[in-house]
Amino acid sequence: MKNFKYSILFASIAIFSCSKQNQSTIDGQKGLTYAEISVKEGGEWVDGKRGHKEYVGGNFKNVQELTLDPQHTDHSFDIRYEGPGWENQNVAFRLYLDWRNAVDIYGKKVKNSVLKEIGQDGFDSYHNPQPWGQDILKSGKALGIGGFGRLVNGTVAHFNDVKDTHVKVNNGKKSSGYEINYTEWKTENHTTDVKANVSIFPYDRFSKFELKTSVNTNGLCTGIVKFKEIPLQQKKSEDGSWGYIATYGAQTLVSKTDLLGMAIFYKTSEVENIVDGQHDHLIVFKPTTKGISYYILAAWEQEPNGIKNEKEFYNDLNVKLTQLQKNNHL
Repeated sequence: MKNFKYSILFASIAIFSCSKQNQSTIDGQKGLTYAEISVKEGGEWVDGKRGHKEYVGGNFKNVQELTLDPQHTDHSFDIRYEGPGWENQNVAFRLYLDWRNAVDIYGKKVKNSVLKEIGQDGFDSYHNPQPWGQDILKSGKALGIGGFGRLVNGTVAHFNDVKDTHVKVNNGKKSSGYEINYTEWKTENHTTDVKANVSIFPYDRFSKFELKTSVNTNGLCTGIVKFKEIPLQQKKSEDGSWGYIATYGAQTLVSKTDLLGMAIFYKTSEVENIVDGQHDHLIVFKPTTKGISYYILAAWEQEPNGIKNEKEFYNDLNVKLTQLQKNNHL
């Protein structure tokens, strides 16, 4: 009987250890999160068809940090999928690290890490269906979901005029993400440095953004790309301390019926107003040098065991709104 009890005990420990090990890694990466940036080496800059330089030849190499080449712009082909990427088991995002400064969504059909595969077999093959999923959001001239710019005279100014951009990736035990330092971002007659910290956590399908400007900057904004016939929904917590803007519907590149929910949670004390922009539903922040923060969230219907309809989506947002009111974080 004693040997039988010990056998059960050891079996239980083995099962627990195996389960714990499976939950502590995402495809071999420590932790359940992953971030990266990958730049080409061994090639050369040439005159491109789009009227700017393009990088040809060479191979992609992941780096811990990177200062943008002055020749880099959109579709330069020197950075794999055009900027840093970050993911957990449920969702992946990427930032266009150029004048657009927009955030895109990679819908995931699998729980393992996918970023390391993306763009390796062709620069934009991720726009087409892949076994792991695909790029599902068309940002166009908008900020995508959670990208940031400055509202000037009714138009969002992106990062067209920046002296220097430096990005550093981090992969920790509790989160992954990156830090970007933009030096001398000029918009109209205003110049400021901007520091952005972006994080993703092992659970759920959201990401946290923290922005800080070196001088007071009116019009600093973020937003969600607008689609025709997809209405904007807004709600605030019971005490009014937090709010969200959100959209849900057929708003992906996959098909005319493929469903996606997008949301941004914000602290009401940091926000000046909500604006209907030309390309985005915009959240405009109050000028401050103390920093602001917000969360973005993307829920794709094809995500394994994910949110499948509009009711589930808004129920989930409302639960999170209550959590933010209670804890001030997700």
